[in-house]
Amino acid sequence: MSEDPVSLPNPQWLHWARDLQAIAQTGLAYCKDPFDFERYSEIRKIAAEMISGGTVNAKHVIELFSRDRGYATPKVDVRTAVFDKDRVLMVREREDNGWMFPGGWADVGNSPSVSALREVREESGYEAAITKLAAVFDRDVHGHPPIPFHSYKIFFIGTLQGGSAQSSNETNGVDFFGEDEIPQLQLSLGRVMPAQIKLMFDHYRNPQWPTAFD
Repeated sequence: MSEDPVSLPNPQWLHWARDLQAIAQTGLAYCKDPFDFERYSEIRKIAAEMISGGTVNAKHVIELFSRDRGYATPKVDVRTAVFDKDRVLMVREREDNGWMFPGGWADVGNSPSVSALREVREESGYEAAITKLAAVFDRDVHGHPPIPFHSYKIFFIGTLQGGSAQSSNETNGVDFFGEDEIPQLQLSLGRVMPAQIKLMFDHYRNPQWPTAFD
């Protein structure tokens, strides 16, 4: 694993496309006039075409946008750094074959910690207990590759409670790593950055630290 990439801002066109999508989504949720509905649908289509860049079928992006309804808000990604004897649990994502903390989008109807523990169990086979909220970050300002949606990332610290290593339909590897082993791993940078892993080790060693946030 190389050093952290330079944390470049997302391209301006992506911010414009996201803003258009948010306007369209909120407008579609509250408009009553059929002509307004048509206009907001057209704005959503323009946002999808901007994100597809003419190289991907915009229809796929529109379908992705249409799953979100109501007032447009950031999506929430939850991750848990589960520690056992100074080693942290990592799972390997099937999509890009990169290692990451177990996690994913938070579920409607569940608290962030409940969603996070479910992801640990489903992606790794292990049971954990959360001991600390370590960080709440804006994904856009931490060097992650850009995605269509604006999102926040919530990082918890957890301790191992039981279970055994089991891959899932989303993961094809499960293991514990010491901090000195992390640089040799290929990471899923869309989900976790090297600096975030280091920060979780620091929080584990310093439980009195306050929660980090943007």
